[in-house]
Amino acid sequence: MPSAWIISIGNELLIGRVVNTNAAWLARKLTYLGYQVRRIVVVPDEEAEIVAMFREALSRADLVVSTGGLGPTPDDITNLAVAKALGVDVAVDEVAKEWVLEKYRQRGYQVTPERLKMAYIPRGAKPLYNSVGVAPGIWAEQEGRILVVLPGVPKEMEAIFEEQVEPLLRTRGPRLCFAEDSFRLVGVPEADLSPVLRDALKIDERIYVKSHPKGHEVGAPLEEIHIYGSAESCDKARDLVARVRQFLIDEINRRFPQAKISAPPQERQAD
Repeated sequence: MPSAWIISIGNELLIGRVVNTNAAWLARKLTYLGYQVRRIVVVPDEEAEIVAMFREALSRADLVVSTGGLGPTPDDITNLAVAKALGVDVAVDEVAKEWVLEKYRQRGYQVTPERLKMAYIPRGAKPLYNSVGVAPGIWAEQEGRILVVLPGVPKEMEAIFEEQVEPLLRTRGPRLCFAEDSFRLVGVPEADLSPVLRDALKIDERIYVKSHPKGHEVGAPLEEIHIYGSAESCDKARDLVARVRQFLIDEINRRFPQAKISAPPQERQAD
């Protein structure tokens, strides 16, 4: 399974001013697309830090997706840092320039260096149209690895990803389908449940099982058991998840007669 890193850029994330919802949203999207997210990293608005993180990510991951730092303010330096990380110059992209200037012209704003700054991308990279905001995203490739650079505003990031990045990844990425399911378990401490989960993980390397405690371990144990898996077809992925879910339920009932298992919610899976 190809690997992915998510890089979130911005001092506002590191000081707790903004909750990093972008990373969670992207992690789920990439998992559905068949990527194994190996790192989620937050770095400050400092060029050296950003460059170093992109270089490390590109040396270790098949896909790198970043958010933040593409706007017009002085601390928005991601496009410049990406060019350095790739070892190329940064230049005005004529397509990106027209997109940016047209957005401002529609509202009667003049061209300024700060606005034009958003049209600078690394040489050889491709701009990604921002249908919700102004700053374009960036698609770059180096030695078979893909780098996607997105704005930090959630609505803009999501729009660019779903409208352009996701279709591209579906043609370039793994041919896998993702499926998941979950159920709630009452009356079994997580420590006692652990051996059952360990046995379930041995069924197939494409499966992952995780318990999420929702109650008190020794007072009122309550866990949500999440199962997900991937396969070359959606039918196989669903069958795999269903087989592991049934194994878990059977083993829990056998080992813990006092356990109460709720009806599992409707399964969600990738298209």
